[in-house]
Amino acid sequence: MTQAALAFDAISVRYGAVTAVDAVTAQIPSGAMTAIVGPNGAGKSTLLKAALGVVAPQSGQALFFGQALDAVREKVAYMPQRASVDWDFPIRVIDVVLMGMQRQLGLLRPVRAADRAFAMDCLARVAMTDFAKRQIGALSGGQQQRVFLARALAQRAALYLLDEPFAGVDAKTEAAIVTVLQALRDEGAAVVAVHHDLATVPEWFDRVLLLNRKLIAAGPVAETFTPDLLRQTYGGQLPPQKVA
Repeated sequence: MTQAALAFDAISVRYGAVTAVDAVTAQIPSGAMTAIVGPNGAGKSTLLKAALGVVAPQSGQALFFGQALDAVREKVAYMPQRASVDWDFPIRVIDVVLMGMQRQLGLLRPVRAADRAFAMDCLARVAMTDFAKRQIGALSGGQQQRVFLARALAQRAALYLLDEPFAGVDAKTEAAIVTVLQALRDEGAAVVAVHHDLATVPEWFDRVLLLNRKLIAAGPVAETFTPDLLRQTYGGQLPPQKVA
């Protein structure tokens, strides 16, 4: 059996008396795009944060390529929710992307021309080279998402974890992000995204993890993204969106 890029092993997270994630066990393979789907408050973002150690799980663990995160951190890229970022911080677009290369660059080595060229290549993949010298706070929401995706690309990771990458972006940015993520998948990477738009799951994703604090189901979209399992996920009633 092929080793999972990410394995959730009985992860539980509680905030006080509230259980946000309840003993979730699932495996995420490489070479696939996986959507984490569920209602608001289902623990989707919390599950990713618990895997990464951003929040502390009460029990369980996450393994990355069969190891603890610290052993393979250079293989993992994380793109947080846009709302969680301080966009007023005075930094240029190119410098945001270079931040994604910090592990390769180190703390003391000066940034070389080759480093900047690679950062520009990452911006080119998301069609943002013309904005390289712009302050990040001066960009639109969709442009900011593209820049943070470019920063993730700069990490040259094997696993990409994205928390609502399509939230609040226009159709053009959606298409650009999907194209990049599908290319990463085709190159063999694992791509995992917290996602809300049920209508686009069959079109964009290969696999789906259905979550409502507890794991409802996980597997290929054709087998798992079914009306019955979606009703279980959303408490018996689907959101007002077209479901394949």
